[in-house]
Amino acid sequence: MVKRLANRTRRLAIRNAPAVLFSLAVAALVVVGGRSAGHNVLAALGSFVGLAALFIYYALRTLRVRRRAEEDVRHLHSELDHRVEERTAELEQVSARYVATLDRLLAGCQLIDFEWRYLYVNDAVTKHGRTTREQLLGHTMMECYPGIEHTPMFTVLERCMLSRTSGYIDTEFTFPDGTAGWFEISVHPAPEGIFVVSIEVTERKRAEVAVRQQLARMHSLRAIDVSILGNTDAAVSLQIVLEESRARLYADAGCIRLFDAASSTLEVAARFGNCARDTKPTVRVGETIVGRAALERRTVSDVEDGRPTFATALISKGVLVGALALSFREAFDPDREWIDFFETVAGQAAMAVDNGRVHEELQRSMRDLHLAYDTTIEGWSRALDLRDKETEGHTQRVTELTMKLARIAGISEAELVHVKRGALLHDIGKMGVPDHILLKPDKLTDEEWVHMRKHPTYAYELLKPIEYLRDALDIPYCHHEKWDGSGYPRGLKGEEIPLSARLFAVVDIWDAIRSDRPYRSGWNEQRSLDFIRSVSGTHLDPKVVELFLRVVAPAPQPDPVGVDR
Repeated sequence: MVKRLANRTRRLAIRNAPAVLFSLAVAALVVVGGRSAGHNVLAALGSFVGLAALFIYYALRTLRVRRRAEEDVRHLHSELDHRVEERTAELEQVSARYVATLDRLLAGCQLIDFEWRYLYVNDAVTKHGRTTREQLLGHTMMECYPGIEHTPMFTVLERCMLSRTSGYIDTEFTFPDGTAGWFEISVHPAPEGIFVVSIEVTERKRAEVAVRQQLARMHSLRAIDVSILGNTDAAVSLQIVLEESRARLYADAGCIRLFDAASSTLEVAARFGNCARDTKPTVRVGETIVGRAALERRTVSDVEDGRPTFATALISKGVLVGALALSFREAFDPDREWIDFFETVAGQAAMAVDNGRVHEELQRSMRDLHLAYDTTIEGWSRALDLRDKETEGHTQRVTELTMKLARIAGISEAELVHVKRGALLHDIGKMGVPDHILLKPDKLTDEEWVHMRKHPTYAYELLKPIEYLRDALDIPYCHHEKWDGSGYPRGLKGEEIPLSARLFAVVDIWDAIRSDRPYRSGWNEQRSLDFIRSVSGTHLDPKVVELFLRVVAPAPQPDPVGVDR
């Protein structure tokens, strides 16, 4: 507007300038003409006055225009000032609302200048920082939090301050009073320096740690369960219990003791670390903290030998089976969750002990049962020998030699049990052969041989229904089969015949031909060996014969050179 008024004044002066100049020129001509024409001075004076009046008029007119322009300028300045004041007030209101919003935010907001001084902080910052605004504003970060310049958080802030790029960090910060908290911090460049937004996530972090801890403890319990279910050795399971206790309960030493009801003592079964009291292999119930836990059947704690120690009883099915003790090198104040997990682990340890004892009792029962089975089988074999006086002792001899050959042939210990039972019962089928045939003092007729050759089938029919003897059927059922397929009852050939039956066949023949019979005398060793060799490849497996000869008739060893007998 000021520029517009100035332009208007300039245009008026330019527009009126010709009129003023024309008036001045006319007056000059009149004066000159008056002189030459002889007019009087009065006429010239009148013209000059008229010209002066005209000049004054235009001067006053110009002055009025200037004043009007100045008033317009003053009005314009006043209007501009008013508008500036209004806008400033609006900005101040917006700024106040913005600051009030920042003050109410749960996230911490802080403005820091290039010299690391706090220019602004909201209430959340003072709460997060365990301080007040007065202690922060106007002071540097280093003054408020000594050592902060050495933290990872400060590295991110400094990078933003220097490179003018935003940054982020999730970090733990330790305050001057020793407390610590977790914060998510984002930092952004600002004209004054940097603007920092912080969100405290301590509770979330603690929750995450608690969840990870619970998962780890569940994993430990799972590992103990797998050990208990998949392992019958209680010592192995107890060692796993202690390893998991060290990892999840942070113990420096631990010991599991088992309760001996007969002596009312607790004996070391597994341990880790070193506790002075735990070096004693045996403690009585009621002695030391572990003895107290067993006596009171609960969790107890005390300081033993300068170490905080916690102990709890191992209870299984309401019966005391032992005690678990853990100790620490430094002061330790567990929470309720630690105690609960400690007692849970103790419960798992009690289960491991009980499972081991049940397995031992089961194994003992199985051994007793197997002994009863074997005793019964040996009784049957002796009964068979007593039925036929001529073959008394035969069963025991062939069983011993067959077992010897079977071990050399590489038959496993588990299979040897069945080999022994089969050898003892090899003639069990003769119980179905009439006495007049079985005890006949002379050679059997062809018809009688038909009945005699049924005894392997009788053995099969007798033993097959007995589950624990099914694996022992090979010898009773197949020991009369021959390598060339001419044997009975099924005419098996070669390796169709079970190995145990092939081993037994050579031993059975060896013992039979060397024993006296009513119709013949037993053969001597050489004749018997010759016969065994003669039926190799027809009646007997050649490889089994070779093995048998190495055992029964080993080749003579040459004398060592230079050594006299």
